[in-house]
Amino acid sequence: MSEPRIAVVGAGISGICVGVALQRAGFRNFTVFEKALDYGGTWRDNTYPGLTCDVPSRYYQFTFAMNPEWSQLYSAGPEIKNYLVGVAREHGLPAHTRFGVEVTGAEFEDSAWRVTTSDGAVERFDFVLCATGFLHHPKRPDIAGLDDFGGTIMHSSRWDHGVELTGKRVGVIGTGSTGTQLVSELAGKVPKVVMFQRTPQWILPTVNKRYREVTKQVYQRLPVLGSAAYHLNRGFFAAFSQGLVHQGRMRSFIQWVVARNLRSVKDPDLRRKLTPDYQAMCKRLVVSDRFYAMVQRPDVELVTSGIDHVRDTGVVTADGELHELDILVLATGFDSHAYMRPMAITGTGGHTLDQAWADGPRAYEGIMMPDFPNLFMLVGPHSPFANHPLTAVAEAQSARIVGWLQRWRAGEFETVAPTHAATDRYNAMMRAAAPSTVWTTGCRSWYLGKDGMPELWPWSPGQYEKRIRRQPDPVDYRLNRHATSGK
Repeated sequence: MSEPRIAVVGAGISGICVGVALQRAGFRNFTVFEKALDYGGTWRDNTYPGLTCDVPSRYYQFTFAMNPEWSQLYSAGPEIKNYLVGVAREHGLPAHTRFGVEVTGAEFEDSAWRVTTSDGAVERFDFVLCATGFLHHPKRPDIAGLDDFGGTIMHSSRWDHGVELTGKRVGVIGTGSTGTQLVSELAGKVPKVVMFQRTPQWILPTVNKRYREVTKQVYQRLPVLGSAAYHLNRGFFAAFSQGLVHQGRMRSFIQWVVARNLRSVKDPDLRRKLTPDYQAMCKRLVVSDRFYAMVQRPDVELVTSGIDHVRDTGVVTADGELHELDILVLATGFDSHAYMRPMAITGTGGHTLDQAWADGPRAYEGIMMPDFPNLFMLVGPHSPFANHPLTAVAEAQSARIVGWLQRWRAGEFETVAPTHAATDRYNAMMRAAAPSTVWTTGCRSWYLGKDGMPELWPWSPGQYEKRIRRQPDPVDYRLNRHATSGK
């Protein structure tokens, strides 16, 4: 029985998940390449004040590594990062991981992948699994004079903990989850926080309760409770997802909840400024238990006039006002359409990834692409994410990938890739369903591609998982069944 050589690119949520899946399926000849120096992905890179997951802790975890010791309903970033590192170590991934090594290119030749890394090494692998995620290339806004700022400027995902905040005036550009968390955390701790808002967000209220020690002890002694809590949350998110993909009661209910929450802002002028002109969930829904209270503080200023330029002492808005600042934070998100780029990937016939994605990222089932045999993606284009936990998506996709690897090991094929026809049908099917989703109801968001259509799975996450956990239909794939015995 042959043993495939496997390269895993990235050691975040998906990389850890597929690495453990490989271990559990008996695959030993795999290498995880991680350009940073530790596990964790986005939870390693993002360390800004107030960072908290917007998915409940007991759902934002792997089913094979339930954690009974979560400290609160919604965990802070460091706790999640520690959890991911612990899972990787517990399952022996350090023995397979090369830290500080970035995969710069991969070229398919002679039925294998020629992988090039930043240290100049070139190695051959039978499979390449891209677990690079999509929230790791910081997006810097195109604002005139940004480099002229005389204070400290930093992107939220590259937080400089050596910068002293005490006594400083802080400006935050961006109003998504990161921006609202930063403002909520900094308000009252610095003399002034200025939030520059281009688009207001709908805020889903919550209460982030802390778990008592006795609760942790009970979950330790009765693991079945952890499983029950996981599936309870799964049921809630399944119901919630109906509002994302169908017009109906759930969408109307969530709209009512967020509109009612907005009424907690007492000043009518401030409430008007904070009121979006689009449906709730059209953008990623922000979950917060503090933002509306904090934005009403006298030491917090919400600026809705557009930014004209930045000068050495602060930000000048379109109305001509200078907002003097000491620190400017760019909570402006990421290039969510990059995926594994800037890796230079070349498949069969000299087809490059940039050519394949010239009109925007596309894939078959979010995992594979025509002309790129034996290359798999985790949380690739059209995967279900929005407010859905990526841990669940990664587990389902890892199971499908491991299934293909087991078939290779059994000698059923040498290379596999989806056909162009199957990929075209799949993408056409999603495009046909997209108009019923909330993401096409009239807002600009990072969910949308070049053509203005959402690059997300347009049905429930449960339907996606059901699809990719079933046996692949052979008519959708091109399998090369030759020379397997020569491996």
